[in-house]
Amino acid sequence: MNGAQDLGGQMGFGPIEMEQDEPNFHAKWEERAFAITLAMGATGSWTLDASRYARETLPPADYLSSSYYEIWTKGLEKLLVTNGLATDEELTQARVLVPPKSVKRVLKAKEVESVLAKGAPVDRASQQPARFRVGDRVHTKRMHPVTHTRLPRYARDVAGRIEVIHGVHVFPDSNAHGKGEQPCWLYGVAFNGTDIWGPDSDPDLSLRLDLWEPYLDLA
Repeated sequence: MNGAQDLGGQMGFGPIEMEQDEPNFHAKWEERAFAITLAMGATGSWTLDASRYARETLPPADYLSSSYYEIWTKGLEKLLVTNGLATDEELTQARVLVPPKSVKRVLKAKEVESVLAKGAPVDRASQQPARFRVGDRVHTKRMHPVTHTRLPRYARDVAGRIEVIHGVHVFPDSNAHGKGEQPCWLYGVAFNGTDIWGPDSDPDLSLRLDLWEPYLDLA
């Protein structure tokens, strides 16, 4: 969707300030927000792509005025309510008001290290050959879905070249909405900066995006 999270090419937000030796967390509550989000994700109540969609559908004013982990927390609250694991009243009052709904599994403290080390791979076996080959000229589709997508606004309706074939991966556009993984081929697509940003941009600029096959057509 074209939400507040899709800021590529937007102006007026000022420079990105780099913090030397930046810590992973700037406050204890951020550690807790991160831990709770991972723990709830491990319950299997929603997918990683669904959690991204929950964050990006926050009202723009709310999203843009929130810090990184505030966005994570607000997205988690939205998922809890949507999936019947908590109510708005419970979150407001910070106490249980109705019997909790059971979850598929619980990530126990002794399992955290091994589970995090294992990760959650999203590569899948191929069911059909790749449509494109390295070197092919492709064109991204012009699209404005109200649902989740990983094709940024600034890279739509633009020509590029297949640089890398990553294999088959879970398709986030379907996985975010309970429509199954629908695995698709994933490609590294190289673009000229002037094709993305126009003739006034740096002529030496180039970029590469990892894009799923349904986003692409032959140029």
